[in-house]
Amino acid sequence: QVQLVESGGGLVQAGGSLRLSCAASGRTSSTYAMGWFRQAPGKEREFVSAITWSDSAYYADSVKGRFTISRDNGKNTVYLQMNSLKPEDTAVYSCSAGRVFNIAALKSPGHYDYWGQGTQVTVSS
Repeated sequence: QVQLVESGGGLVQAGGSLRLSCAASGRTSSTYAMGWFRQAPGKEREFVSAITWSDSAYYADSVKGRFTISRDNGKNTVYLQMNSLKPEDTAVYSCSAGRVFNIAALKSPGHYDYWGQGTQVTVSS
């Protein structure tokens, strides 16, 4: 089992920045892909970003150029640096982990095995 705990969410004004962290514990593996997904009220969970075991990063078009994903395998932690935040970025952000090796699968929540509890990000206009 792998446990994931997110932190770093909060309330920020439009144009501001936040850095989310996801700390993994348990039977972690550097071969896991790590993903960030978000879900706004009344909407489906959507892909935000993912990073593979080889540090290849992928982003949703809506966050490309504003968000940066990174991982520190020594600390079993993945980060999501979010800059130039917009009100439409408001959502619960959850991190995920799994042995996902296909680019298309990285963007699908169903391919991940482990999930954190989520952290709220609210961007005010």
